[in-house]
Amino acid sequence: MKRLTYCPRGNREGSTLVLALIMIVMLSALAVAMAGMSGANVQVADNFRKLDNTRANAESGLEVMRYWMSKVAMSGNIAPSDRFSTLASKFQDALTAGNVTNIAPVCSTSTITISSVPLNSLSGQNFSAVLTKMDNDNVRLEVTGRYGSLSRTIRTNYRFGERAHTVFDFGVASKGPISLIGNVELSGNIEVASNAFIVSENALLALSITGNSMIAGDVKIVNPLAYVHIGTQAGVGGETGDAAMEHIERGVPPEEFPKMDPSPFYSYVPEENVLSTSVDLKKAVTLTNIRIPARMNPKFTGQATLNGVILIESPNVVEFGGGVDITGIIVTNGSDSDDSGTNQITFTGNVTCHPIDQLPQETQFQGLHSQRGTFMLAPGFKASFGGSFGTLSGAIAANGIKFYGNAGGTINGSVVNYSNEMMELSGNSDLYFNRSGLTEVPAGFVPEIVLHYDPTSYSEGPL
Repeated sequence: MKRLTYCPRGNREGSTLVLALIMIVMLSALAVAMAGMSGANVQVADNFRKLDNTRANAESGLEVMRYWMSKVAMSGNIAPSDRFSTLASKFQDALTAGNVTNIAPVCSTSTITISSVPLNSLSGQNFSAVLTKMDNDNVRLEVTGRYGSLSRTIRTNYRFGERAHTVFDFGVASKGPISLIGNVELSGNIEVASNAFIVSENALLALSITGNSMIAGDVKIVNPLAYVHIGTQAGVGGETGDAAMEHIERGVPPEEFPKMDPSPFYSYVPEENVLSTSVDLKKAVTLTNIRIPARMNPKFTGQATLNGVILIESPNVVEFGGGVDITGIIVTNGSDSDDSGTNQITFTGNVTCHPIDQLPQETQFQGLHSQRGTFMLAPGFKASFGGSFGTLSGAIAANGIKFYGNAGGTINGSVVNYSNEMMELSGNSDLYFNRSGLTEVPAGFVPEIVLHYDPTSYSEGPL
């Protein structure tokens, strides 16, 4: 009989192979699961990338539209009902001036549509935009960014309104250079009022201050290449020498010079109210809503009392050599592009001025009382002041401005030189600018209308 032999369990053949196969199967399954998960993550990441690119395309389109819309400005005389159609033409004009051909607006009475504008042609990235008239004052902008079949839309609103900043935010503003000679001081009751703004596009010497002259505030110059000359005793911002230069900034953004428009005042001067050569201007005269005809070239050497609108026709040289008392506004019909200095209004005597709302409540002045903030509106004329004055009741604007001798006093507004020629202040011409309570553009100036972005209106979502 054969005896059975005992074999330990660990010595059984084939068990290791079985275990190895089991481990291989498990690891393979895990690898397949991880590969599937990795593939899914890659797909999710790719979807997020495409969505982010889609939104980025919409944001890029929004910035493109905002840039070109910021180039649009229109006259404040345009009726609110015509602003949207003007927006369409001005928008196209801006694109044409910039040689932009891939943005092609299609306009209707209430929409401006811009079809696909490519951002990346290889990957199918682009944006489209629609401007929609909501009412006479508001416009909605919708910009849709696309990436293949995906899309994202951003919506914002814009409002028509006046340009926020103008040259009337400064005490003195000049398109041409400014020169202070002697003992001139420019100051004001608020910080901005004592500032000076200079464009000086055609002249590198933008500011020259010599003698004991002083500008109490800061000076801002548009021309980035401009230079200044400040004498050893002269100053800016209350400081002299090198310290004064710290108050001068060059390369600043341009400010709006609102268009001078004296035409609304012409209707206050009847045709028969023409200053006659028979009037003895060497004596005291009182004139109301008067027209000084072209080429008369009168010299007022006596005391002149002027009420209402004083219309000076071009060409003319008008001199007030005696004392003058004005309750109203001086306007001209010259060209605001005439910097020749041929036409002139000169004050060599003392000037007394009263606000226009102090005119009598009479029919001939009806509507004038609300036309506040302007003393002189003189396109095409050079205005010169050689005599003193107490307080001028509004802004002075002309194509050329000069203060000399003992001219000086308080100005309830700004002095604005629309000429590219130098604005001169010499002698003892101390000017104090009182801008308390002045928040609007003075009468007779046409502000520019632009589009103001409303950040509270921002929204986004799928198309």
